[in-house]
Amino acid sequence: MAFEVLLDNKDGKVWDISEIISSLEWTTSRVGKPGSLDFTIVDNLINKSNFKINNGDIIRVKKDGKGVFYGYVFKLTFGESSEVKVKAYDQIRYLLYSDSYIFTGKTATEIIRKIATDFKLKVGNLADTKYKIPKVSEKDKALLDIICGALDQTSLNGQEEFFLFDNFGALELKNITETLEDYYIGDESLMTGYEYSQSIDDDTYNTFRIVRDNSQTGVREVFPAQDSVNVAKWGRLQFYRSVDEKTNDAQIKKLLSMLAALKNRETRTLKMDAIGDLRLRAGHFIYVRNDRLGIKQKMLIDECSHKFDGDHTMSLEMKVI
Repeated sequence: MAFEVLLDNKDGKVWDISEIISSLEWTTSRVGKPGSLDFTIVDNLINKSNFKINNGDIIRVKKDGKGVFYGYVFKLTFGESSEVKVKAYDQIRYLLYSDSYIFTGKTATEIIRKIATDFKLKVGNLADTKYKIPKVSEKDKALLDIICGALDQTSLNGQEEFFLFDNFGALELKNITETLEDYYIGDESLMTGYEYSQSIDDDTYNTFRIVRDNSQTGVREVFPAQDSVNVAKWGRLQFYRSVDEKTNDAQIKKLLSMLAALKNRETRTLKMDAIGDLRLRAGHFIYVRNDRLGIKQKMLIDECSHKFDGDHTMSLEMKVI
């Protein structure tokens, strides 16, 4: 394989295992999951007297000298054959554990940096999300869910959309508008197959209710909004959220407007198989062209899997933003 795959088992030795790997798959997700690396080692090519691999070992993958994946072994699977299956995750995996946090007047960037510091995770470049969230109070919640919630609040308050990812061993945060690649994928360009869907089954809403508790009056104030045309078409698809008491009427009105713009529509998803290109990963924008579907626009990659099994192929799951 045209990769350098190194194994550091923390005993002072670093092993180059590139030549004993028969297949490799690198997968990234834009929201809620760590990056993962799955590969298979041909066991009968291993010098068993010296070589060993254990959970917790460091895996580094480079292509043409450029870092692709840096992570840690989490699972080893042995069978009757001479193969060993290995699963590794990047350090976002350590954000799947739960804790409790309270933040007041902090940006999502500051929240990420605080959590990363507390859990001794390496941090790279974190974009400034600017919006100061009035209050975040989470109990017994996954760290990654706390971070994603802060990024959601940032997006809904007009500060664009950001995504968190591991860049070869360092947590980084980018505005998705900075990730547009300078070429397209689709007709006559890399694509080998596709599946397109339009759905109201996931993240589509036409009725919105924002509530705010008033401690002075003891009343829970309700701020509703509804698209009656789409309710007639799809039925009542309700979004409900409570906001901090300090949120004023103008901010709630703006939030309702943003929610309607983002969620009162069908979700359009395109799954595509293509010739592999390592410039692409989840969180990136890419221009897509498919004349049969009438698509000629940029789409956001939600999930991306690169497979190396003789050839380099990739599977992309994309959506319209």
